[in-house]
Amino acid sequence: MPRSSEVALANIDLNLLVILRELLREQNVTRAAERVGVTQPAASAALARLRRHFDDDLLERTRGGFVLSPLGQRLSGLIEPLCLGLEQLFAPEPAFRPEESRQEFTILTTDYVLAAFGERLSRALHAAAPHVRMHVRVAKGSLPTDLVETLRAMDGIVSAPKAEFKAEDIRGLELFRDRWVCVVDADNPVGGHLELADLERMPWVIPNHPDGGYPASSPLGPLLARLTTAPRVAVRVESYNSTPWFVAGTDRVAVIQRRLVGSFADRSDLRILECPGDPPPIVETFWWHRRRTDDVAHTWLRTILAGASEPLRGDGVGV
Repeated sequence: MPRSSEVALANIDLNLLVILRELLREQNVTRAAERVGVTQPAASAALARLRRHFDDDLLERTRGGFVLSPLGQRLSGLIEPLCLGLEQLFAPEPAFRPEESRQEFTILTTDYVLAAFGERLSRALHAAAPHVRMHVRVAKGSLPTDLVETLRAMDGIVSAPKAEFKAEDIRGLELFRDRWVCVVDADNPVGGHLELADLERMPWVIPNHPDGGYPASSPLGPLLARLTTAPRVAVRVESYNSTPWFVAGTDRVAVIQRRLVGSFADRSDLRILECPGDPPPIVETFWWHRRRTDDVAHTWLRTILAGASEPLRGDGVGV
């Protein structure tokens, strides 16, 4: 007698995997239909079947379009390695063998992202493909202005979302989330609780701050938008990791990612306070040019990135 799991698999239309992957990638029924090569009604019908199967909307409508439901977000991290495995299984001669490849991948990111999961990524790459090479470029200041052209020339960028990433040729995969906290000197008289008014009067230490002011599309943009005045910048520094160095012994404040706290948690001369204004979470995402979407090596890279960042999705940062 066949096992119940085998019966369940036999009853599943595996063609739905293809449309599910594109729906999760595109978060848009029309574009997913174009990617798969079916009509929009056919894609809508497939989405309806998937919703019935999972008993979940998967794509939730908002004013700005569709966003993934919590289950959709989880499935987006599971479907890429699954589809990659199926493609490798049925490929007569796989073009990319991780264990043998000497390919080099180029990624642009920040020192903060490397502090958060760089070692995990390094270990995962080495274990799966010991001969694969990495070129990791660390961004200083703002990201390149023409992100589409930049992504044509490299494998991807790990960054929080910016308006510039909402381009037709750019795709994204969420890796992990974080939240903002404030760092002050241990003897700062501000007390144990900060208000937005405190941020408005205190001098700031800000990473990657351009001469013309902090752009609204920056990760700190939503918090800065809650202030009635622009921050009084005392120190600009091109490094997230070194930001706390310019807080100790001063009346300054720095707003940094919660995951960086561990690098100076043993310092008794600094205090970590909750960030006022309820800023939205930081969503670190891997972005790539859509022409690489179906490339086997690049799909494998995305699987490694998703796996390396998976432990960060629920390790207690409170997002």
